[in-house]
Amino acid sequence: MPHMHINLFIQGRGHHESAWRHPKSSRLPLTDIRYTVELAQKAEASQFDSIFLADVLGLWNDVESTPFNWLEPITSLAAVAMATSRIGLIATCSTTYTEPYNLARQFASLDHISRGRVGWNIVTTWSPQAGANFGHIGQFAHADRYERAEEFMSVVKGLWDSWADDAVLDDRASGRYADRRRVRAIDHKGPNYPVLGPLNMPRSPQGRPVFVQAGSSDTGRRFAARHAEAVFTAHLEKAAAQAFYADLKQLVAAEGRDPGSVVILPGINPVIGSTEAEAERYAAELDELSDPEVGRHRLSQRFGGHDFSNLALDQPLSVGDFPDPSTNEASRSRTEAVVALVARERPTLRQLLAKLAGARGHFTVTGPPEKIADVMQDWFQTAAADGFNLMPPVLPHQLDLFIAEVVPLLRRRNLFRECYEGETLRSHFGLSRPDVRFG
Repeated sequence: MPHMHINLFIQGRGHHESAWRHPKSSRLPLTDIRYTVELAQKAEASQFDSIFLADVLGLWNDVESTPFNWLEPITSLAAVAMATSRIGLIATCSTTYTEPYNLARQFASLDHISRGRVGWNIVTTWSPQAGANFGHIGQFAHADRYERAEEFMSVVKGLWDSWADDAVLDDRASGRYADRRRVRAIDHKGPNYPVLGPLNMPRSPQGRPVFVQAGSSDTGRRFAARHAEAVFTAHLEKAAAQAFYADLKQLVAAEGRDPGSVVILPGINPVIGSTEAEAERYAAELDELSDPEVGRHRLSQRFGGHDFSNLALDQPLSVGDFPDPSTNEASRSRTEAVVALVARERPTLRQLLAKLAGARGHFTVTGPPEKIADVMQDWFQTAAADGFNLMPPVLPHQLDLFIAEVVPLLRRRNLFRECYEGETLRSHFGLSRPDVRFG
């Protein structure tokens, strides 16, 4: 029986936007690498598949009341790699505002440093703040971002394949370090990225990083079907997760790939208490620490700067209160989920903002450990998930509860591994090492 995969999502002091104010969140500064290292070591001791660091390329406008992860993720994971030995390390990096050669070199270096534990979360950055930081006024259109990303993928794949596996000889007696015939330029000439190559470093232990992707729009799904090996996705109910799971697996097959070679990991935000009532009190504590106006601003950002200031906090919402997600050039998949929730539940704006403050478009389950394990088992066994992107609302407290109380239940049900069977992120996810495309 296959085991579910569990990735730990590390953002701020927890996934709830008010987690940094909660008394049980970490007291370490978010710029202290010990914070990330300690969380990674806890996840590794419990045999999680990986940890994941998100990233933004500009300062959030609500920095006065909402912290984020300040340390750059690739640099951070280089430090984490030296303090861990088995857990996978996934870093976010943008195809929109990064040069392919630099990215390929950084991730190959990180894969060598970690001895094969690296994944790349591929994002097409939408925020206008990021564009202004990289000399681009406004933001790239949704379709343009993905068009650039397709060419970007062609370039970095070529660079990671520019060294054959047997290119390095390291033959001291003959004086030959490498076989130059087994290293080649890629000579890519495209509209966005003319790149000669080859990469100035040998092929890494995994061949290339595991490709992770999180876009769930129609364009994002098709991009994932062509490239992704792990997909982080956000759903507010199981039925939506099942529909996404079935659709993406079919798209992967249509691309001529094995659907089993792509693991789908929806986000789960478990609020754990010894009883239902205790967990509900914990969730209420977090919501009471939230500022709905911060949530209103965050909602506006998701919808490309749309003005929601006319909406009363306690008036039920309708779909007409929101712009059409198909016209959104920002985070299209997440806005589609928000509008679907409004159509289904008709929440007030206050209720919607509270839900998004805790889960930010991901599934929240509140209750004792048995309930959390039951939900995870149900989603895993009914084709809604191959595992989960675990998003504890408060770190490290809720992670500690999950490890102490939920993981043993999953193991007793034979749903989660007792120990690592391999040493690379590919082995944790059950993925093969790609052959080098060297003619």
